[in-house]
Amino acid sequence: MKQIKKIVLAYSGGLDTSIMIKWLKDKYNCEVVAYAANVGQAEELTGLKEKALKTGASKIYIEDLREEFAKEYIFSMLKAGAVYEEQYLLGTSIARPIIAKRHVEIALKEKADAVAHGATGKGNDQVRFELTFKSLAPELKIIAPWREWDLKSRTDEINYAKRHKIPITITKSKPYSMDRNLWHISYEGGILEDPYNEPKEDMFILTTSPEKAPNKPTYVEIGFEKGCPVSLNGKKLTAVKLIEKLNEIAGKNGVGRIDIVENRLVGIKSRGVYETPAGTVLLAAHRALETITLDRETFHYKQLVSVKYAQLIYNGQWFCPIREALDSFVDYTQKKVTGTVRLKLYKGNCIVVGRKSPYSLYSADLATFEEDEVYNQKDAEGFINLFGLQMKGMGKRR
Repeated sequence: MKQIKKIVLAYSGGLDTSIMIKWLKDKYNCEVVAYAANVGQAEELTGLKEKALKTGASKIYIEDLREEFAKEYIFSMLKAGAVYEEQYLLGTSIARPIIAKRHVEIALKEKADAVAHGATGKGNDQVRFELTFKSLAPELKIIAPWREWDLKSRTDEINYAKRHKIPITITKSKPYSMDRNLWHISYEGGILEDPYNEPKEDMFILTTSPEKAPNKPTYVEIGFEKGCPVSLNGKKLTAVKLIEKLNEIAGKNGVGRIDIVENRLVGIKSRGVYETPAGTVLLAAHRALETITLDRETFHYKQLVSVKYAQLIYNGQWFCPIREALDSFVDYTQKKVTGTVRLKLYKGNCIVVGRKSPYSLYSADLATFEEDEVYNQKDAEGFINLFGLQMKGMGKRR
């Protein structure tokens, strides 16, 4: 086996990666370069450089990927309408390919022999990171400490950190595993491992509880161009600012919480609690705009594509040809998805109350229940006779 002289570690400063710098140096007797991607973690990046260097990293890269993340990854997912198992808005999943892509670029720049990540052997993230590594730089060795070391639990990790005087924020009394980015926050572990336990209110960061949300509804208007959100309440904003502002508005109204048990790729059922305020509003708005701008056949087929697109993201297959091919289809469907959607946010509810587009296929003249001169209702009889001919034949056979 080729000797490993340098490893680039995906570093968040959380429990796992905090102890991994020392563990990797001891195990492989090599240099460890830390890399942290800013995809919207907010205060989690504070003090990261000092912490990484203090715990043994030779250097650290902190890369601001937020605008690229929002425009090239989040909005691509939004245009596709991708939701995993009808509920999960893929906040963690969609961040992994951009993080791993930059990880590879830094490893090649540093002439490293290997890349390392902090994902566990039970989760989905190991697959998402490693499929990207294999796609973009198959020559790099991949090191996954969770599959190598003899630490078996979060408690073992906490004890390891204490023995080696490595500063950590997690405690045995509140051992949540939390992942935050521009799109969402996820919570797993601790009392959440029992799917019958209700999350404690002090756990939530982005959202107010519906009970404490304002007693009056808040209205928002989202403007779209070719399927991408470009304005909030009539004001043009960058992708990042729009998501951040909408997170704030929707979060104050208790919008965006979900509590689900999902099917991991590795075959384990996992309970996760998620906060995705802006994502909840944008998805509802985008779907509403598509209902008036897409024809029936395209709309129905795109629903099938959305399910597949979500599976590809969840399973870490972003850099696969099929995802790129589906993007071509999705982008074509979005050419006329331009317009404005109005929504009412109230105590955890996100309700579409209006939609308009210069490319709308909706016709009040056709849809009206009043008298019209466009549609001859007598024509329906022949249509039904032909459409139901097969069923009439089966009915006679019965």
